Amino acid sequence: MKKVLITGGAGYIGSMLSTELVKLGFFVTVVDLLKYNKNALSHLYFFKNFKFIYGDARDKKILKKLIEQNEFIIPLAGLVGAPLCKKFKKDAISTNYGAIKSILELVSKKHKIIYMTTNSGYGIGEKNKFCDENSPLKPISLYGKTKCDAEDLFKNYKNSICFRLATVFGCSFRMRSDLLVNNFVFRSVKDKKLEIFEPHFRRNFIHIRDVVSGIIYALKNFKKLKSNIFNLGLSSANISKIMLANKIKKQNKKIKIKVIKSRKDPDKRDYFVSNKKIEKKGFKAKISLENGIKELLIYFKNNPDKIINNY
Repeated sequence: MKKVLITGGAGYIGSMLSTELVKLGFFVTVVDLLKYNKNALSHLYFFKNFKFIYGDARDKKILKKLIEQNEFIIPLAGLVGAPLCKKFKKDAISTNYGAIKSILELVSKKHKIIYMTTNSGYGIGEKNKFCDENSPLKPISLYGKTKCDAEDLFKNYKNSICFRLATVFGCSFRMRSDLLVNNFVFRSVKDKKLEIFEPHFRRNFIHIRDVVSGIIYALKNFKKLKSNIFNLGLSSANISKIMLANKIKKQNKKIKIKVIKSRKDPDKRDYFVSNKKIEKKGFKAKISLENGIKELLIYFKNNPDKIINNY
């Protein structure tokens, strides 16, 4: 039975990943402070191949012991997103960068790390060009910077795989409504309208279940993928904000879309991303934006007041 340690395993991605790994028979240990949802993992407490530890991913004492006991380490603990990192700068640096540095100081050659970074690092891409893994990293937020700095630490640790994640969407045991697709769908339900500024800004997206599938693929094909950085996104979901809004309107017909020209988007990211490198290695994201929008519409129509942000 493969032993997997997940820091931040009760989070948006972590709670879905932990659940799937327990189902598949991995022995999963999660370290989390349960800051956002106390019950995100309560459905797993029953299982013998699941262990929960209430603790901080920056605590070297906790980490040291747990790293020794596990073969795979998936560090997901972090302050995610530009607004949250801007609000808690010290915590952002000590968790997003410091906790990763600690892990790399504690591991030995037998350990295998799968690290989720972000394609936020691309910042503003060139107009008619896709960002690939060789494109320059020009993060424009503290969040992007801490993730890029942490990714940089893996250059000297060959037993690792880094995934630069596209913007994630879809439902989770620890839900978030501040992510772009989730947020647009939430607002379309709550306000019956979508107000968009800088509609031409481009982004790549991926469903949370495809992220989980990608990590499981990496666990099962570690040798084939190790010592590498991969973009992880849905190739057909390289679209602009206005294109996304129109996709939502197709399924939620009553909404009005209004483009506000006088307002600037504080999030200046604007890029399309190539996922060819991971696709050539045998993994391809499959869940469409349309399916994710359908799922989110049902979720928010039944929880119309549920704003679940990180900040």
